[in-house]
Amino acid sequence: MSGPAAARAGYDPPQRLRKQPSWLIDQLGRRAQDLVNEALAQEGVRRQHFAVLASLAEQGPASQADLGRRLWIDRSDLHAILRRLEADRRVARVRDPRDRRRKVVTLTAVGAAALERLEARVQSAQNALLAPLSPGERRELQWLLETLLEHAQG
Repeated sequence: MSGPAAARAGYDPPQRLRKQPSWLIDQLGRRAQDLVNEALAQEGVRRQHFAVLASLAEQGPASQADLGRRLWIDRSDLHAILRRLEADRRVARVRDPRDRRRKVVTLTAVGAAALERLEARVQSAQNALLAPLSPGERRELQWLLETLLEHAQG
Protein backbone atom coordinates (compact mmCIF):
# COMPACT_ATOMS: atom_id res chain seq x y z
CA MET A 1 0.00 0.00 0.00
CA SER A 2 1.36 3.45 -0.89
CA GLY A 3 0.25 7.06 -1.13
CA PRO A 4 -2.65 8.53 0.85
CA ALA A 5 -4.10 5.11 1.72
CA ALA A 6 -0.84 4.09 3.42
CA ALA A 7 -0.87 7.28 5.46
CA ARG A 8 -4.30 6.31 6.79
CA ALA A 9 -3.41 2.69 7.58
CA GLY A 10 -4.38 2.04 11.19
CA TYR A 11 -6.58 5.13 11.36
CA ASP A 12 -9.60 4.12 13.42
CA PRO A 13 -11.54 7.13 14.72
CA PRO A 14 -14.28 6.61 17.32
CA GLN A 15 -17.94 6.41 16.29
CA ARG A 16 -18.57 9.81 17.90
CA LEU A 17 -16.45 11.32 15.15
CA ARG A 18 -17.74 9.10 12.37
CA LYS A 19 -21.31 10.28 13.00
CA GLN A 20 -20.48 13.98 12.69
CA PRO A 21 -21.39 15.56 9.33
CA SER A 22 -18.35 17.84 9.61
CA TRP A 23 -16.05 14.82 10.01
CA LEU A 24 -17.71 13.04 7.07
CA ILE A 25 -17.38 16.13 4.86
CA ASP A 26 -13.73 16.49 5.85
CA GLN A 27 -12.93 12.85 5.09
CA LEU A 28 -14.76 12.97 1.76
CA GLY A 29 -13.01 16.24 0.90
CA ARG A 30 -9.64 14.64 1.56
CA ARG A 31 -10.51 11.71 -0.71
CA ALA A 32 -11.78 14.09 -3.39
CA GLN A 33 -8.54 16.08 -3.24
CA ASP A 34 -6.49 12.89 -3.49
CA LEU A 35 -8.40 11.78 -6.59
CA VAL A 36 -8.12 15.16 -8.31
CA ASN A 37 -4.45 15.54 -7.38
CA GLU A 38 -3.68 12.09 -8.80
CA ALA A 39 -5.59 12.88 -12.01
CA LEU A 40 -3.80 16.20 -12.53
CA ALA A 41 -0.40 14.73 -11.69
CA GLN A 42 -0.75 12.54 -14.78
CA GLU A 43 -0.35 15.78 -16.78
CA GLY A 44 2.39 17.07 -14.46
CA VAL A 45 0.30 19.83 -12.91
CA ARG A 46 -1.37 20.63 -9.60
CA ARG A 47 -4.76 21.99 -8.59
CA GLN A 48 -3.58 25.60 -8.63
CA HIS A 49 -2.29 25.26 -12.20
CA PHE A 50 -5.73 23.97 -13.18
CA ALA A 51 -7.43 26.79 -11.26
CA VAL A 52 -5.36 29.43 -13.08
CA LEU A 53 -6.11 27.96 -16.51
CA ALA A 54 -9.81 27.60 -15.69
CA SER A 55 -10.02 31.17 -14.39
CA LEU A 56 -8.38 32.61 -17.48
CA ALA A 57 -10.67 30.58 -19.74
CA GLU A 58 -13.86 31.45 -17.87
CA GLN A 59 -13.16 34.92 -16.46
CA GLY A 60 -10.73 36.25 -19.04
CA PRO A 61 -7.24 37.74 -18.91
CA ALA A 62 -6.12 39.42 -15.71
CA SER A 63 -3.16 41.11 -14.13
CA GLN A 64 -1.13 38.85 -11.88
CA ALA A 65 -2.43 40.72 -8.82
CA ASP A 66 -6.06 40.40 -9.94
CA LEU A 67 -5.59 36.72 -10.72
CA GLY A 68 -4.14 36.13 -7.25
CA ARG A 69 -7.14 37.85 -5.66
CA ARG A 70 -9.60 35.89 -7.82
CA LEU A 71 -8.14 32.58 -6.73
CA TRP A 72 -6.77 33.42 -3.26
CA ILE A 73 -3.29 32.40 -4.32
CA ASP A 74 -0.34 34.03 -2.57
CA ARG A 75 1.72 36.38 -4.75
CA SER A 76 4.94 34.33 -4.57
CA ASP A 77 3.09 31.06 -5.17
CA LEU A 78 1.28 32.57 -8.14
CA HIS A 79 4.55 33.83 -9.59
CA ALA A 80 5.96 30.28 -9.52
CA ILE A 81 2.75 28.83 -11.00
CA LEU A 82 2.73 31.38 -13.83
CA ARG A 83 6.43 30.86 -14.52
CA ARG A 84 5.75 27.12 -14.95
CA LEU A 85 2.63 27.66 -17.10
CA GLU A 86 4.48 30.21 -19.21
CA ALA A 87 7.44 27.83 -19.70
CA ASP A 88 4.92 25.23 -20.92
CA ARG A 89 3.41 27.89 -23.26
CA ARG A 90 0.02 27.52 -21.54
CA VAL A 91 -0.18 31.19 -20.56
CA ALA A 92 1.43 34.38 -21.81
CA ARG A 93 2.18 37.56 -19.91
CA VAL A 94 1.76 40.59 -22.15
CA ARG A 95 1.97 44.33 -21.53
CA ASP A 96 -1.34 45.93 -20.65
CA PRO A 97 -2.10 48.42 -23.47
CA ARG A 98 -3.82 50.72 -20.93
CA ASP A 99 -0.98 50.62 -18.39
CA ARG A 100 2.45 49.76 -19.83
CA ARG A 101 3.85 49.13 -16.32
CA ARG A 102 1.52 46.18 -15.86
CA LYS A 103 1.42 42.73 -17.43
CA VAL A 104 -1.76 40.84 -18.18
CA VAL A 105 -1.89 37.05 -18.04
CA THR A 106 -3.70 35.41 -20.95
CA LEU A 107 -4.55 31.84 -21.83
CA THR A 108 -2.81 30.56 -24.96
CA ALA A 109 -4.14 28.04 -27.47
CA VAL A 110 -1.79 25.47 -25.92
CA GLY A 111 -3.26 26.33 -22.52
CA ALA A 112 -6.83 26.00 -23.78
CA ALA A 113 -6.06 22.55 -25.19
CA ALA A 114 -4.35 21.55 -21.94
CA LEU A 115 -7.37 22.77 -19.98
CA GLU A 116 -9.67 20.51 -22.00
CA ARG A 117 -7.49 17.50 -21.19
CA LEU A 118 -7.27 18.50 -17.54
CA GLU A 119 -11.04 18.98 -17.30
CA ALA A 120 -11.55 15.46 -18.63
CA ARG A 121 -9.16 14.11 -16.00
CA VAL A 122 -10.89 16.07 -13.23
CA GLN A 123 -14.29 14.86 -14.42
CA SER A 124 -13.01 11.29 -14.31
CA ALA A 125 -11.93 11.87 -10.70
CA GLN A 126 -15.39 13.28 -9.90
CA ASN A 127 -16.99 10.21 -11.45
CA ALA A 128 -14.79 7.92 -9.35
CA LEU A 129 -15.70 9.84 -6.20
CA LEU A 130 -19.43 9.76 -6.93
CA ALA A 131 -19.54 6.26 -8.43
CA PRO A 132 -21.99 4.81 -5.88
CA LEU A 133 -24.57 7.54 -6.57
CA SER A 134 -27.22 7.61 -9.28
CA PRO A 135 -27.41 10.68 -11.54
CA GLY A 136 -30.34 11.97 -9.48
CA GLU A 137 -28.45 11.47 -6.24
CA ARG A 138 -25.46 13.29 -7.71
CA ARG A 139 -27.65 16.28 -8.61
CA GLU A 140 -29.18 16.25 -5.13
CA LEU A 141 -25.76 16.06 -3.47
CA GLN A 142 -24.55 18.95 -5.63
CA TRP A 143 -27.57 21.02 -4.58
CA LEU A 144 -27.11 20.14 -0.90
CA LEU A 145 -23.42 21.02 -0.94
CA GLU A 146 -24.06 24.32 -2.72
CA THR A 147 -26.79 25.17 -0.20
CA LEU A 148 -24.53 24.38 2.77
CA LEU A 149 -21.63 26.34 1.32
CA GLU A 150 -23.82 29.35 0.53
CA HIS A 151 -25.14 29.33 4.08
CA ALA A 152 -21.66 28.92 5.60
CA GLN A 153 -20.34 31.87 3.59
CA GLY A 154 -23.14 34.03 4.92
